[in-house]
Amino acid sequence: MQQDLTPEAAVERLIILYHEATGHLRTCLERYFDTREPPSPEERQRFRYPELRVDYRGGGIQPRIARAYAKFQGPGSYATTITHPEHFSRYLVEQLRYLVKDYGAAISVAASGQEIPYPYVLEQGDDLGRNDVTAAELALHFPAPRLALVGDEVADGLWKSPPGEPLPLALFDAVRIDYSLKRLQHYTGTGWRAVQPWILLTNYHRYVDQFVKWSLAQLAADSPFAALDLPGGGRIRRGMSATEAADIIAGSQWHRYQMPGYHLSRSDGQDGITLINIGVGPSNAKNITDHLAVLRPHCWLMVGHCGGLRQSQRIGDYVLAHGYLRQDRILDALVPPEIPIPALAEVQVALQEAAARVTGERGDALKERLRTGTVVTNDDRNWELRWSQELRRINLSRAIAVDMESGTIAAQGYRLRVPYGTLLCVSDKPLHGEIKLPGAANAFYDRAVGEHLLIGLETIEQLRGHLGQLHSRKLRSFDEPPFR
Repeated sequence: MQQDLTPEAAVERLIILYHEATGHLRTCLERYFDTREPPSPEERQRFRYPELRVDYRGGGIQPRIARAYAKFQGPGSYATTITHPEHFSRYLVEQLRYLVKDYGAAISVAASGQEIPYPYVLEQGDDLGRNDVTAAELALHFPAPRLALVGDEVADGLWKSPPGEPLPLALFDAVRIDYSLKRLQHYTGTGWRAVQPWILLTNYHRYVDQFVKWSLAQLAADSPFAALDLPGGGRIRRGMSATEAADIIAGSQWHRYQMPGYHLSRSDGQDGITLINIGVGPSNAKNITDHLAVLRPHCWLMVGHCGGLRQSQRIGDYVLAHGYLRQDRILDALVPPEIPIPALAEVQVALQEAAARVTGERGDALKERLRTGTVVTNDDRNWELRWSQELRRINLSRAIAVDMESGTIAAQGYRLRVPYGTLLCVSDKPLHGEIKLPGAANAFYDRAVGEHLLIGLETIEQLRGHLGQLHSRKLRSFDEPPFR
């Protein structure tokens, strides 16, 4: 174990230990594929994640810090296992610097007791089946994923540290993160490293078309953006011809993936934008945010369609959610419906200001098109067929719109400590005879989608540079792990 390290030295040591462990695991896997020779017990001891430990000795009065993260709740030892430390180095160094500067914390790094499951070092999984080697056979000799060891007990407030063991340093340990990184690749069709820290979630593919069009314009202009990653592995870089870009877009196999992802990265490798078409329903919304959360994004915003519930609303109007009537049911055991999901002031202000800038309307003119209120998130797309049962609840909530994802995404942001917000566009008014008919729907989509997406993108620009306020204390519990 190396002790009393600087944040930078600790991350360098994590990188070395991780590369050594994964290198040993890959070497033994290759040997097994070729010769069927299993790793020895001594070799298997080397297939372990590195552990990061931070000790805070305390003494005297606890520092009073307004920052929402990188804080100790009290003296003690805090630890977590680390995966892909090179990718997470910026995040790790930031958290550790605060803990050292404000608390005088001592940092140490060593190999942990947590084994690295073999699938997590196979980038594409293409080796499975080589020389007729099966996954079941590999599991006899190599560490395999064990669901009993993967969970969200820390995030959900269910973790109990055994006596004498360190407290959690982070919400997610290495094996939980690796589990989600593989899932992201499966669902979005892109490598997890392409995912950017500013995330837009939508429920309609037309937003993808607009995002790709906008991204191409950014890559052709004098902008900080450098490349656009598409589902299936296609990448459009700054300087490519329009013909090259069009061919890559045409060749994208996005329809093969359940929730295709598009990632516009910057030349500095930081603070790019991701758009994911999550499809319809709270199950998809929970699924993708469970996995995105391990990357510790700065924010995710829902920009999708909704049904307007008020007579005064028009098709194409906007709804800025400040509350949610959650009837998604999928999160009831984790975040019971009676738990309030607060609106985050910084996100709300940014969304409203972005709407004003993009539409060119302010004051009463903007209020005619953008209404703030409660959104009902339902798990039943055909909720209208039981209107007699829904009437009283919707009336009591004073809801102004209904959808199938927003409340789930907001509750997941609250649960997993990721700032969130919702701006929806009214695509129909089911209670007032304006239902989605093909002709009217297409006219609405052509007019509204582009503007709506631009508002989401402008919101991200508004939030840049305000991370201290964005990562709100509203998202933190009283016994929060130190890391954001």
